[in-house]
Amino acid sequence: MVLAESIARRIRVEAEKRGASPEEYILDLLVREMDPGEGAVEYLEAARSLVRQAWRELEKGDLRQAGEKVWGACALAIKAHALARGGRRIESHRDLWLYKDEVARELGEWVRTAFLKADSMHRNFYEGLATKEDVEDSLREVEKLVSAISERVEGQHRETAT
Repeated sequence: MVLAESIARRIRVEAEKRGASPEEYILDLLVREMDPGEGAVEYLEAARSLVRQAWRELEKGDLRQAGEKVWGACALAIKAHALARGGRRIESHRDLWLYKDEVARELGEWVRTAFLKADSMHRNFYEGLATKEDVEDSLREVEKLVSAISERVEGQHRETAT
């Protein structure tokens, strides 16, 4: 798909205002029109895709891009949980920070660590300070988070769909 430069620029500006990638911003717009269960599944599919992309970026040595994808996967997984559990839509970084506590209460305190590591990867995108080991460790934690949320949310979605 090719977008006019003015549209692409507007998407980047709006995404940046929300602290999101352009892809995350567009996905948020699309999910607004979906049933919460379907939207949660879409968020999780995108989160798993970002995890795969992060591994590829890490292999290539692009630590900034790998880290940003780690953050994106974490944010989308948290959004999926919120949407599936109560139809709640996460609209900001602050909402993510607050809601991650609910996920931690359900899945365990390790969620806080995964979230904080992912957030450090978001900062790394701008500062470029993380080592390969830092990115790999964060990616493993976020991959675990995406998997744990996927099991819960997609299991719940299948139950309600039948």
